[in-house]
Amino acid sequence: MIDVAQAAGVSIATVSAFINGTSNVSPELAQRIETAIGAIGYQRNAIARSLKTGATRTIGLTVADIRNPFFTDVVATIQQVLNKAGYAVMLCSNDEDTAKQDDQIKLLLDRMVDGLIIAPAGEDDVMKRLVTTARKPVVLIDRICDGLDIDAVVLDNLKALFDVTSYLLGLGHRRIGYLSGPPDTSTGRDRLTGYRKALGAAGVEFVADLVRDGSYREADGYRAAMQLLTMPEQPTAIVSANNLMVIGAMRAIRDMGLTCPADISVASMDDFPWADAFSPRLTTVAQPVEAIGEQAANLLLERLQGRAPERARKIVLHGSLVVRNSCAPLAVR
Repeated sequence: MIDVAQAAGVSIATVSAFINGTSNVSPELAQRIETAIGAIGYQRNAIARSLKTGATRTIGLTVADIRNPFFTDVVATIQQVLNKAGYAVMLCSNDEDTAKQDDQIKLLLDRMVDGLIIAPAGEDDVMKRLVTTARKPVVLIDRICDGLDIDAVVLDNLKALFDVTSYLLGLGHRRIGYLSGPPDTSTGRDRLTGYRKALGAAGVEFVADLVRDGSYREADGYRAAMQLLTMPEQPTAIVSANNLMVIGAMRAIRDMGLTCPADISVASMDDFPWADAFSPRLTTVAQPVEAIGEQAANLLLERLQGRAPERARKIVLHGSLVVRNSCAPLAVR
């Protein structure tokens, strides 16, 4: 900045005011400073600036699995909103691993991020302690954690699974297999509850053997679907608790020499770009991914700017059932 000031023939205070926007600088002086910056190749030292201001203008973001199109789309929206507000985003993917998640949160805090947005892999005590003691604004997305009274943006997961399971029940299916998510996540628990409530509302007995844990992963979805398809009495339909597991389920159906929906109907949580390109085209519950990302980013910005209420806010959004042709009435089979 000293070199810029000398080259432009102005004071260091004027250069500082121009660069940081702390006060007005005349157009003539601004042009001289711009010319000097270009000639010298000056760049602001973000680390030095953060040490002085106590803010890095960086947000830490950790999600369960960046390979999942749901998280990819949510992250894209979060980044757009935060970039527009002048913040950079440091992204981590924890691969549904709580130990990795905890290390990533520690890393982000060590990098002096101004706030955190977290899609929790699980509800371990280390993560809860880190979030509670961070003294940084934190927003949870997709999943919530018992005992953490902080801002969150989530889907009404119970209703989403109730709706898609009820759709299959309405087609006459009674033996409906379910590929479940991890029970130590709020989505895993709520989606299973929605599945069970739909069965109960239709007067259909819950059969524990029809529920298989797929851990939200494609390979585990394949394994879980194979377990269902090799039962002495196969299910006539399968509901997947997320988009990656349904891909595994479709591979399992193919490897068993079956066809969908002629032999078995399939529906899933989470719409994704190629669901409409599958053969058959997949029936899914679409999450409002852009709204989730936008709401989460705005909640965090309000905390950072001191505009948020003291109480924690929980925003619950709703999915929409997208009916395609991967499900058929039982009578037609």
